[in-house]
Amino acid sequence: MLCGLLCGWLVVRAQFDPQLGQYMFMQSTYNPAAVGDGDLMRVYGSHRMQFTGIMDAPMTTYFSFSSPFVIGKTQHAAGVRFMNDQFGLFSNQSLYAGYAYRLKLGKGYLSIGADLGFMNLSFAVDSINIENIAAVEDNAYHTATDDALPVGSGQNGVSGMGFDMSMGVYYSTSTWWVGVSYGHVTQPTLQWSDKAEVDVRGTFYAVGGYHWRLRDKRWVLMPSAMLQTDFLSWDVNLTLLAQVNDRYRFGLGYRIAGSVNVLFGMDIINGLQVGYTYELPANNLLRESYGSHELYLAYGFNILKPKRTNKYKSVRYL
Repeated sequence: MLCGLLCGWLVVRAQFDPQLGQYMFMQSTYNPAAVGDGDLMRVYGSHRMQFTGIMDAPMTTYFSFSSPFVIGKTQHAAGVRFMNDQFGLFSNQSLYAGYAYRLKLGKGYLSIGADLGFMNLSFAVDSINIENIAAVEDNAYHTATDDALPVGSGQNGVSGMGFDMSMGVYYSTSTWWVGVSYGHVTQPTLQWSDKAEVDVRGTFYAVGGYHWRLRDKRWVLMPSAMLQTDFLSWDVNLTLLAQVNDRYRFGLGYRIAGSVNVLFGMDIINGLQVGYTYELPANNLLRESYGSHELYLAYGFNILKPKRTNKYKSVRYL
């Protein structure tokens, strides 16, 4: 199948951004305007094992650090994020530095941000064993070599690097939040060889959520939704979390593309937050996969403790 895709001039077009079950807690991953949201410096990491049970299934690791800061009477935020995404014979590493300008508007903050960075996509072409395919099929269609494959050497095969950029707008109050962003603005072309390249399409995101405290003040309902599209394919993630005693969280999610999520989370100690998502396919993948697992860990802290004239707390970091 792979050799059928890699014929003639190899051009790969794909939606590069992986899925996130805990998207409501990791918004700066896909919207640079959300970097430094809230009052705290924040470190978070996430590891996702998708479609367990399937050979060479996707595996994604995120790491991010962000912080708000003040210059004179203006508010800003900055951060860095790293991603290592492995899927099949492909491996994508990316590193970004982001900045957002924060403006007090009404009962919340309006942020406008952008991030700049690089992505490096590798393809383990040396792991393709065409000789075995040709031996099994034993016909003229399958050959022991394929000129369409990029020529590589070593364990990593071939790789290509490109400059990348994302932009976004984000607004949040103590009860609701909404944001739109566009990733891969530069739509980089990652060159593997004279006959092989990867075109990365731009990706649009629209995300929003609400924080609704019930009459019993111990309980908070936190519905949220995320639209993700590269204008060739699209997906919508709908999630409903319940939080009790401002510490424990659990809920359900549904992905239009075909999966159901179960989410858990808690605040272990002041500033330390952990979350877990189990995603079960709701399509034919259920026959081959045991589901997907995602672990999320975050820590918020304040070293400088600046004086603030306006009290503000992020909806997600209660």
